[in-house]
Amino acid sequence: MPRDCYRYFSGLALVAALMLGAAAAPATPPDTPPDTVPVAAQAACATDPATPKRQFRGMWMASVANIDWPSRTGLTPAAQQSEYRGWLDLARQRRMNAVVVQIRPAADAFWPSTYEPWSQWLTGTQGGNPGYDPLAFMVAEAHARNLEFHAWFNPYRVATHTDLTKLAANHPARRNPGWAVAYNGQLYYNPGIPAVRAFVQTAMMDAVSRYDIDAVHWDDYFYPYPGSGGGFPDQATYAQYGAGFITIADWRRNNANLLVQEMSAKIRAAKPWVKLGVSPFGIWRNAGTDPLGSRTTGLQSYDAIYADTRRWVKQGWIDYIAPQIYWQIGHPAADYAELVRWWSETVTGTNVQLLVGQATYRAGASGQDAAWQDPAELTDHLTLNRTYPRILGDIHFSAKDVRADRIGAVSRVATDHYRRPALAPAGVGGSAPAAPNLTSAVRGTGGVTVNWQRGGTGSTAEYAVYRLPGDGAVDPCDLADARNLLGTVRASGSTGTFTDATAAAGSTYRYLVTALDRLHHESPASNARVVTGSGGTFSVIVDNTTTGGFTAAATWGTSSYLTTRYGTNYRFAEPQAVSDPAWFSATLPAAGSYRVEVWYPADPGYNSATPHLVATANGTVTASVDQRTGGGQWRVLGTYDFAAGTRQVVGVSRWTSTQGYVVADAVRITRL
Repeated sequence: MPRDCYRYFSGLALVAALMLGAAAAPATPPDTPPDTVPVAAQAACATDPATPKRQFRGMWMASVANIDWPSRTGLTPAAQQSEYRGWLDLARQRRMNAVVVQIRPAADAFWPSTYEPWSQWLTGTQGGNPGYDPLAFMVAEAHARNLEFHAWFNPYRVATHTDLTKLAANHPARRNPGWAVAYNGQLYYNPGIPAVRAFVQTAMMDAVSRYDIDAVHWDDYFYPYPGSGGGFPDQATYAQYGAGFITIADWRRNNANLLVQEMSAKIRAAKPWVKLGVSPFGIWRNAGTDPLGSRTTGLQSYDAIYADTRRWVKQGWIDYIAPQIYWQIGHPAADYAELVRWWSETVTGTNVQLLVGQATYRAGASGQDAAWQDPAELTDHLTLNRTYPRILGDIHFSAKDVRADRIGAVSRVATDHYRRPALAPAGVGGSAPAAPNLTSAVRGTGGVTVNWQRGGTGSTAEYAVYRLPGDGAVDPCDLADARNLLGTVRASGSTGTFTDATAAAGSTYRYLVTALDRLHHESPASNARVVTGSGGTFSVIVDNTTTGGFTAAATWGTSSYLTTRYGTNYRFAEPQAVSDPAWFSATLPAAGSYRVEVWYPADPGYNSATPHLVATANGTVTASVDQRTGGGQWRVLGTYDFAAGTRQVVGVSRWTSTQGYVVADAVRITRL
């Protein structure tokens, strides 16, 4: 389980104790990209690698022990629903496109199951009716925001104690006490009993068949992690059912294999668009044990919890794998860099998508290694991921840590990697629907509203809305560039609508819409609709608080001390010989000459030669500004040639040998 096992059940100490040995070797070159886009098309389209158009971005929401949601038991339905909506709004704010929500934490249910009782984490009492259907509510709210809903189940955990009499009277483990095993202070269903394996599949398929979920998600719990009181007590079960297996370990692995294989077949037969994803412990086997393993020296899930995850990938029994690579780059026993290399190599040649489980809970937390006190550690993980094209995204554990944003690590990830919305990676099967018909694009007081009609064929689940600068012909590469993706909308009925609140009044734009099926295969673009500027000279002001217009790392502070600032506040940073600029971005309607001006609050203690990077059509030029004087007004940097489009235009750099804070406040760009 993504860190409810390590945080609530103290498994982290166990894993840390087992993490002994040498550091991993350097990574080998990245593997080849998946064949989702023709190579020729990739080569022809110049896109920003920091803002991929397709990227899975998710966060786990744990319900066991009320880790994330609900925050405590006994909340009213309205309070539970309000909390949940807040988590979804956080996901959207961080430009995520999926949530992974725990709905069966311990042989119980967050829906009115006919097989298992209501979860105790809702009301405080197992079997207590919460007064509404949480799963129906959760799926509907996620889809309303066009977030994928991955239903997270724990297959075999029964309780976080060992007393059967504490379970609800109608609990299957009480009706079938022979199914349950007490181990290491908890109760588990015995995975070696065929009737148990069949039952847990039936209980989970109840949710699959009745609710519009997007994926079934399992974490790292199959057999439990080794405890201090000896091995898992299933020797009698092995004697009864283990014929044909030389060792109990092989038999246990086969039991886990059967669970995955059989559940996969059931899901694909019932709803082929519903994915099966697994988030295992980050190490399969070490190379010192098995030449096919990773260059690590940690606990081996193949041997310790009998999860042969490599086989599940190679056999194609799962649709995605999201290993919990919860160690820093350079960890001596489990180097993040080595493990992403190994997993990327493992999925090569398969249709299994590779996501990475990120230890967001470690960033800035007390007691963690020094590496996790660096705001750059987490963002460096995603930067490294981009060198492996098979890595299609990340899942962050957990929601409350995404919200806490300790030391600004999550903000740094969002700035560096989640600047724009992203489409989820396309899955196997399905087909793109017909292109929609864009019926209108009208400028109003709230922005530009576009309307469309569903295409005539195919099954449409969502739409993607694009905005291109100017009024020229549409280049196919424009739709491959994530900087032109405005957002996504869940399909509902035969029409759709989207309001672009960021459209500049003086700019001319082209709008287009595409349709996507349930597995995110994208249609050709609709017809384009042109919206002209409101007349007059184009001019745009980008403040440091402009949504989508300003990005800066957590190393940049925020202040409202000087009244000569533009707007409510400004950003500042110490000078240092690092590439850490704060960027102002804008959409320029057409190629041409533009005057660039900056606004800053001057102070005698500020920098006398603050470098301003201007990304012109002919390359980046640097202009220095003495920020000790002349503040509180627009100061001209110069006149520059720019191409049309949305991009970073002006950056304020920290790389200067002079002393005093460098300041980023606002820029004004005017077409001449």
